Amino acid sequence: MLRTYGFLSTYPPTQCGLATFTAALLHHLTAVTPGSKGKVVRVLTEPDHEPAAAAGTPVVHQMTPGAVEAAAEALNRCDMVVVQHEYGIYAGRDGEDVLGVLARLRVPVIIVLHTVLTTPTPGQRQVLEEVVGYADAVVTMSEAARRRLVDGYAVERPDEVVVIPHGALPVEPPAHDLSADRPMILTWGLLGRGKGIEWGISALGPLRDLKPRYLVAGQTHPKVLAHEGEAYRRNLRNRAAAFGVADLVEFDPTYREVDALAELVGQADVVLLPYDSSEQVTSGVLIEALAAGKPVVATEFPHAVELLADGAGLLVPHRDPAAITAALRRVLTEPGLAAGMSDRSASLAPALSWSAVANRYRRLAERLLAARVVVTT
Repeated sequence: MLRTYGFLSTYPPTQCGLATFTAALLHHLTAVTPGSKGKVVRVLTEPDHEPAAAAGTPVVHQMTPGAVEAAAEALNRCDMVVVQHEYGIYAGRDGEDVLGVLARLRVPVIIVLHTVLTTPTPGQRQVLEEVVGYADAVVTMSEAARRRLVDGYAVERPDEVVVIPHGALPVEPPAHDLSADRPMILTWGLLGRGKGIEWGISALGPLRDLKPRYLVAGQTHPKVLAHEGEAYRRNLRNRAAAFGVADLVEFDPTYREVDALAELVGQADVVLLPYDSSEQVTSGVLIEALAAGKPVVATEFPHAVELLADGAGLLVPHRDPAAITAALRRVLTEPGLAAGMSDRSASLAPALSWSAVANRYRRLAERLLAARVVVTT
């Protein structure tokens, strides 16, 4: 059945994970039911600095801080609405602007949670519990996030909290041979403190005999750039020099579209995710690395623990360069290890493809719409 799906989220040309996620979900959700449409109410986090949406995009309204009525009015013209929730994208205390929109929606609502904190502030807890209370269904992208939400927050209908993974584009299975000259270790994504790249840099010295190339790809996060410029990137360069590994580290600030990024990931021998946070229950980069069949070395954040425990990667403690060194050496030298990881990733990839993920959202949407019809009749 043809549907019009509404989305409340950041959206390109805004450069952030939620914008990229929403664009991909919209594209694939409408593709699985040709003729369906997607309409976006684009959340402007910093209106004075946000580039305008280009003509011909699905953006039908741009929500500025406090303007909740107009946003809800635009979304109510859709059959149902998918709301991305992250505290930082909505205005008001702890992003409470989203509550004003949700209170005015008259169509079924799916809330997608990108963050579920273990120890939220009282304000964060209140906002998230109210957000969940307005939802017809809640989506988390990992079982760890679902457990954290159901066990740690007041959720009236835990059976309406479902796990649908972050999507990724399918890629060709990788070759198992290491790069001919220098093995590439890749970290990518918007750059900012908390990515833990300093620990990856600190781990390189003992690997010099392998002549690794550690590529850190991605622009500085726009919010970080606005508040502190390129200070973090400069600190990383200085750290590489101080540890005597500047020749092993490359910084590529190029913004890559999906196809170009997939090509870059395809060149990596191992993906390193040395994140500082122990809170991270969703990582799009991790999903994309697994979908590309790449061996992964990651710190023990919840999403990595959940997805890598069966052999698709190696887990290391947070802020532990020696453990990172040992894990990278294993992946790059231990016979059969990288190939085995890639094979395990390949077995996970079909369920992580955007088409599979979009179909799960479609089925969830149809169930909610059918339930709404039953109630009203």
